[in-house]
Order: sequence, then C-alpha cells, then structure tokens
Amino acid sequence: MKKPLLEVKNLTVKRGGKTVLQNFNLSLVWGEKLVLAGANGVGKTTFAETVLGFLPFEGEIFFSGKPIRDKEDFRYLRRKVGYVFQNPDDQLFMPTVREELSFGPENLGLPPEEIEERIKRVALKLGIKKLLDKSVFELSYGQKRLVSIACVLTMEPELLILDEPTNGLDRENWERVANFLKKTEKAVLVITHDKELINYLKWKVIYLSELNFVSSLKTFLL
Repeated sequence: MKKPLLEVKNLTVKRGGKTVLQNFNLSLVWGEKLVLAGANGVGKTTFAETVLGFLPFEGEIFFSGKPIRDKEDFRYLRRKVGYVFQNPDDQLFMPTVREELSFGPENLGLPPEEIEERIKRVALKLGIKKLLDKSVFELSYGQKRLVSIACVLTMEPELLILDEPTNGLDRENWERVANFLKKTEKAVLVITHDKELINYLKWKVIYLSELNFVSSLKTFLL
C-alpha cells in the first residue's frame, strides 16, 4: 500500500468567525490525481490556503509522513508543493515571462544551465515558447494562466495544487491546460467547478458542501 504524500486529518478552519471546514479528512498518495469540487464558498480555496500555511487551523497536516506544524515545516512543504493561484495576476510580478519562470529555480540556488533547461522543457510542454521574452503585462488572461502554471512547474514540485485552472480560458488554452493535467505523472489536486473539466479528467472527485463532503471513486457526471 502506497504511503500518503499529503494527508490531512480532522482539519477545521474558521474565516471571519465562521467555520468553513470542519473535521475534514483527505489523503493523496504519490502520483494520485484528485478533484476538489463544490459551489463557491464551501471551502475549496480555504483548504488549499490552509495546507500551504496561510491560515490558522485545528487538526493535523502531514507531507511525506512529516508532521507540518510550524513556520519552518510550512516552508519545507511549500518547496514541495506547487500552488497555482485562482487569479494569475496574484501570482505574476516579474517583467518578462522568462524572468517569471526563472525566479523560483534561482531562489533554489540552481545553476543557470539547469534553470534554462527547465524553462525550455516547461515552455515546450505548455506551448508558451513564443512568449518567453514578452512582458507579462501584455499577455492575455489565458496566456497568464499558462505562465502561472509554468512558473510552478519549473520548481519541479512533488504535488501540484491548481485553483480553478480553466476559469476564464478560451477554447485553445482550455484544451492546453486540460491536456497537460490529463498527461502529467505528478500528484495533482485540482480545485474546480468546471463540469466539463471534471468529466474530461475522469479522476476521483471529492465534492464539498457546507461543512461536509461526499467522496466518489468515479467522476461525478454533473
């Protein structure tokens, strides 16, 4: 039996005095793909932000069997987990696409040759090679979404968490993102209410409703 990569036990989170998640449990093993679905406001993004250490919580979080408790633990976890924000404008800040993609690996202390190799590999995978020397601020929303995913991939995380990755995309970019998710061998947690994406991926779905969840081993045909 595979050991969990990410394990959350009895997670309870409050925002603005309101309990958003209560005694929530989730386990994801190496290479596993999950969809976290549900209506707006039921705690999908709250879950991701809590796992990454942005919100206070009650309960237990483990990554690769390691308890995640203090600031140092969460710094370790954020090096292993790639988080793609719901709004790419909240994630992108460097002048050019190439600088965006190199920022993370540079902070890991990687040599320039390896950084450039990662950039080329990821740009080819997501079809953004022609964007590398463009200003981030000139990109369309769909292009920004692809770049935000690429930034995370250059870090080579063990787990990807993507918050509404297809929201607002035109058909071409929707297909690029959906095809990437379908083909990747990494462990992935996708937060979405995109019914078409859910049915396309055919992954296990955890459906969140207010303070409870329903889990299915097959795709919900929504």
